Amino acid sequence: MSIATKRGDGGQTSLPGGTRVSKADLRVDAYGTIDELISQLGFARSLCPSDTLRVQTELIQRTLFRVGSAIATPPESAKPIPEIADALVDELTDEVHRIEALDGVLADWSLPGADSAAAAFDVARTVCRRAERLVVRLTNSATSIQPNVLRYLNRLSDLLWLIGRKIEVDRGVDSRLREEHDNRPRWSRAW
Repeated sequence: MSIATKRGDGGQTSLPGGTRVSKADLRVDAYGTIDELISQLGFARSLCPSDTLRVQTELIQRTLFRVGSAIATPPESAKPIPEIADALVDELTDEVHRIEALDGVLADWSLPGADSAAAAFDVARTVCRRAERLVVRLTNSATSIQPNVLRYLNRLSDLLWLIGRKIEVDRGVDSRLREEHDNRPRWSRAW
């Protein structure tokens, strides 16, 4: 048996349950972006200096496989759609609150690149935001997606940004966007 089935050579793929769709289908784009996010998080995890954050990132990667499956599985599928429970969103929310309360984490916008591991989490955040936008497009097109998928991705992108900042603070890296003498407000939640 080979993974090269050749069934996708014509630009079609199968959703869970067997429905064939174009590889350019918005649903495929959304769960494909989740796959990209899982890989980017793997790269970030490989660079991460913290054992705790590496374990946390691996758990997120595992959950994202369920999120991707929840996006990929159409409602008419005989295969059950994995539930993305409130508890998964709540866990991320709790972690967001824990990290943002740490001294120095919310000092300013950051300029990615001062630390490799933090930058890898910043890239993962942007992939997560793209996945979130694609899920919004899916729901706007009247495609049924459970609401916690969007909530999970929104919270995760916040957490990934904070993880990057925590890594920088822990390593003593200053990645503030603005110069010290710039008196404009340092932080805005409107991002």
